[in-house]
Amino acid sequence: MGAPEKTFSKAEQARTGSRYDRALELYRQALRQFTAAGDLEGIVDCHVAMGDTLRMIGEFPTAIGHYTEALELAEEKLVMADAQAGIGLSHRALGDWKEALHHLELADDFYRKNRDRAGHAFTTWAIAGTYRIKGDLTKTLSTFREALDLYREMKDRRGMGYCYNGLGGASRVAGRFKDSEKYYKRANQVFRELKDRFGLAYSHCGLGNARRMVEDYRGAAEHFSRATRLYSRIGDRVSYAYTLWSVGTAHKMQGRMKKALNSFRQAETLFRQTRDPRGLIYCLLAHGELEDMGGNHPAARRLYKSALTRAEKHGFQVETAHARLLLGQDPGYAALGIRLETGSIPHNLP
Repeated sequence: MGAPEKTFSKAEQARTGSRYDRALELYRQALRQFTAAGDLEGIVDCHVAMGDTLRMIGEFPTAIGHYTEALELAEEKLVMADAQAGIGLSHRALGDWKEALHHLELADDFYRKNRDRAGHAFTTWAIAGTYRIKGDLTKTLSTFREALDLYREMKDRRGMGYCYNGLGGASRVAGRFKDSEKYYKRANQVFRELKDRFGLAYSHCGLGNARRMVEDYRGAAEHFSRATRLYSRIGDRVSYAYTLWSVGTAHKMQGRMKKALNSFRQAETLFRQTRDPRGLIYCLLAHGELEDMGGNHPAARRLYKSALTRAEKHGFQVETAHARLLLGQDPGYAALGIRLETGSIPHNLP
């Protein structure tokens, strides 16, 4: 194994251990070494790996740049499919679920035609999450179950764990809180055994939300705290932002207005940094409810209307429904497969 390959291998180990900053340093070093050696395959592998790593820490436009570079340079169809999948996941994180589906389906076509079971399972999982962003919960749940079956056939525990996390989140949004907690507990067990910090953090955030939805705020706080510690070590701003929003919502439901406002402001800052339109919509709704609870109803209504406009623009069906609920309109939850009680503010949005 030559120097570039050794450097690349060290980078892969760092990424597997969720040490993303160190991984990026090593990938950049490997890229310089492969470039000096004129090794095209190594150059392409570095661009895909850097795209994957940047995506994990919320640097989505930069990740797309690396995937696109790999796509243009690659000679192997498999690597091209991997780059397409990465581009799709990055667009999904930026809220562009239509573009995400386009790239993920291109990748999936290749994996299926070439009987690449691992690739097909991964894109099935990714497509399920894209349906969730769109707000098609029926398709989300069925596609996550399909991905879970594929990973089970391969006896891939990590893949199964991420499917459990996906099913946990989709079940919560659909109002199936017991199912949500069941799936997150399974994910938590898997990732604890695998020592996967990212998956473990994800599952703790999910378990916190599952507790929040049944108004066990003490239990929720314990899991959110564990998720926060792990995300801070990993450097994942995207997931941490959603955890902060969840913490703020728990404070809001308990009438802790200052603490809620502080959490929502921190979440909003991170959502702006990572250009997450869905996250910003949830912050608009949260700030609106705080204004409503403080008696400033005109300001609250302006914030709800802004959230509705943005949600409709991006085609986010669930967030559109939440904004309509807060504006006093029929949210149309049943049509989306959501079972939620629609009382008065504050709303414990899932």
